[in-house]
Amino acid sequence: MQLYNNLSAKERAELIEKAGKERLTISFYKYAKIGNTEIFRNHLFIAWDQQEVLGRIYVANEGINAQLSVPAENFEDFKSHLDTIYFLENVRLNIAIEHDNFAFLKLKVKVRNKIVADGLNDDTFDVTNKGVHVNAQKFNELIEDSNTVLVDMRNHYESEIGHFKNAITPDVDTFRESLDLIEEDLKEHKEDKKLVMYCTGGIRCEKASAYYKHKGFKNVFQLEGGIINYVRQIEAEGLENKFVGKNFVFDERRSERISDDVIANCHQCGEPADLHTNCANEACHLLFIQCEACKEKMENCCSTNCQDIIKLPYEEQKALRKGQGNSNDIFKKGRADHLPYKKDLRNIFETLKM
Repeated sequence: MQLYNNLSAKERAELIEKAGKERLTISFYKYAKIGNTEIFRNHLFIAWDQQEVLGRIYVANEGINAQLSVPAENFEDFKSHLDTIYFLENVRLNIAIEHDNFAFLKLKVKVRNKIVADGLNDDTFDVTNKGVHVNAQKFNELIEDSNTVLVDMRNHYESEIGHFKNAITPDVDTFRESLDLIEEDLKEHKEDKKLVMYCTGGIRCEKASAYYKHKGFKNVFQLEGGIINYVRQIEAEGLENKFVGKNFVFDERRSERISDDVIANCHQCGEPADLHTNCANEACHLLFIQCEACKEKMENCCSTNCQDIIKLPYEEQKALRKGQGNSNDIFKKGRADHLPYKKDLRNIFETLKM
């Protein structure tokens, strides 16, 4: 019985192109108690492999977090299968604004300790005591309230290319870093301010809202379904869009354009740009923002050193990578010192008017 991929990304891409089928890019999550995660993981893989589902899915004792794509013609079968799983029946599916048939090229269902790396001890607080979920209309009203503090729960490289107007965008590399930072800087306003949070699809806010209520914040709100669901609602209901720029997504598309505003800059030349790319040197693989001119000049590399390396024979490149591993030191996100126009490290709270 096949429980793992047997095709390379290249082979899968060729099959997708040959099939010519429209694929839908979907994300969803659900916190629920899962007993035997390995059995559940295998069940999902077998069912979804037959439906030609591709993507990255994390399963843990606390629930499931999924980003995937499925042939449009198989969507109803996929949804029907979800409905047979008691805690996923009628689960909200965030369907992407922009689809790309090559957003995912493998089906990866992995068992993890947590579905989001939050670094929290869930036994120390009530994770079910969450903040108030609000729709797009209520969210727009809240963020215009002078008594509201709007916080982006995503990482710096996500908010750099797009965020809601007047949002606090913590300059952090991980979700866990932002939790303590936000609590410390807003500790004097736990009772007199409305804490309103948002993220890509809502999953980070689920845990964060419960955490902040545990920490004493009295008025906690979160955007239902995150940015993805917000955009669908404002389009369907004709509401004002208060998001500027692009929404970062964790697949091959890397982002979805929400407004025409380009609020970021090329990390190499400083010109307006908001397209993330990974350095072509596999031993570097740095995620950074690069404009088209620099992409051509630098051959999709973040430095001249990496540019020299990609011109070496493959075996020499492979030898240079030996022993480095896929650590966070290698797979960084826009923090390299040699990028002259990378996002400045600063205290984003210093301009907050309380």
